[in-house]
Amino acid sequence: MPSLGFGLGLRTAHYESILNDDPHVDWFEIISENYLVPGGKPLYYLHRIRERFPLVMHGVSMSIGSCAPLNMEYLRQLRQLAASIQPAWLSDHLCWTGVDGVNLHDLMPLPYTEEALRHVSRRIRQVQDFLGRRMLIENVSSYVTFASSEMTEWEFLAHLAVEADCDLLLDVNNIYVSSVNHGFNPLQYIGAMPQTRVRQIHLAGHQNNGDHIIDTHDHPIVDPVWDLYRAACERFGEVATMIERDDNIPPLAELVDELNVARTLSDTVEAEAA
Repeated sequence: MPSLGFGLGLRTAHYESILNDDPHVDWFEIISENYLVPGGKPLYYLHRIRERFPLVMHGVSMSIGSCAPLNMEYLRQLRQLAASIQPAWLSDHLCWTGVDGVNLHDLMPLPYTEEALRHVSRRIRQVQDFLGRRMLIENVSSYVTFASSEMTEWEFLAHLAVEADCDLLLDVNNIYVSSVNHGFNPLQYIGAMPQTRVRQIHLAGHQNNGDHIIDTHDHPIVDPVWDLYRAACERFGEVATMIERDDNIPPLAELVDELNVARTLSDTVEAEAA
């Protein structure tokens, strides 16, 4: 699939600027759950923006790694929204989000075992069959590891893409955050990803607390993450890339300037490879 180019997360603070200022943005990513409503202002703006820009859908509550049954009502709502706005693709996270019906409102990591790999692969296939679409799975940032893990996160994710026949949303910032928290080489992670499966890249800022990093999406992107993005461009070529900003949201023009850094870096890598 050809790359969509360079995008941003769609945030309510930017609705009017997007429609009035003709920003240099190729596409927008929506948080799916924000638009699973029967009407009102969110859908009004969503459809107006969809008239001018491609969209992708990004979910935060599928809980694909959970042992609880899949939430079929949620999946029906996703399918309905996708039919309405025709996204280029949809995605969610390699995680679980709750237990015993309680939503933890966080993206909890999995043990990287053969059993978990088979379990998650089956669930992704079920979701893809129901939605009639191949989905993208995103790596999450993490702050704990499991003693029961039998493989690395990157080995698990690479195997999952094949076993589930899904694509990958590679969050470069999450790789960096987890590499600092757990002491692994982020370049090894990048190098392990199957090139034909990486369809989208996330970039974001984080909070550095010295001995650990928290993925907060409320700061500009730091140099080590830009360096890792360059390595991703060298390995994967032109991949749809976007910036997430969820707090301390600046004016749209400021985010577009940051997005242009990604454009320039990607173009430089492409020129060097020519």
